Amino acid sequence: METWKEFEANELTHSAAHHLLAIYDVGLKYGGWARVSDIARDLNITRGSVSINLRALKKRGWVETDAHRLVKLTSTGLQAAKSVMAKRVILKTFISDILGVPRTQAEIDSCKIEHLISQATGERLALFLRFLSGDTRATHDLIPRFRRFRGDCPKNRTCDVCKGQCLMDELKRAI
Repeated sequence: METWKEFEANELTHSAAHHLLAIYDVGLKYGGWARVSDIARDLNITRGSVSINLRALKKRGWVETDAHRLVKLTSTGLQAAKSVMAKRVILKTFISDILGVPRTQAEIDSCKIEHLISQATGERLALFLRFLSGDTRATHDLIPRFRRFRGDCPKNRTCDVCKGQCLMDELKRAI
């Protein structure tokens, strides 16, 4: 399979992730159960939109409903929601605390990709953060050194990262 097609193969969409998180959040207040109207309010969308998305979540086995049309995460849905929450925290921490991106932008960026990265990538990123927070002089010096680093591109516009095409130039030209 071509790499770009992997995006479409992702089982958890951005919308589905936010619905699971909303059900989780609302459910915390009501013993795990949530009303469609409460989910809609939490997401700032219509009840009809929630109902449409709930059908897909139910079909995947991530939510269940009762006779009163209350919604609850299944164990699989709860696991998916917790995984998304963990990846969001990991990504936000990495983007803001390590890369130095302002927290507001880090929140936006982590929200955009939290459901797209694999479990393996999330785990490795968490391990990397733990490594960086380790109690060695090298790790304590690394982050401040990175923050001071300006990384001016070589005059010939090549380096070990860019491999012949200056990626910084390309990023500066981005839309």
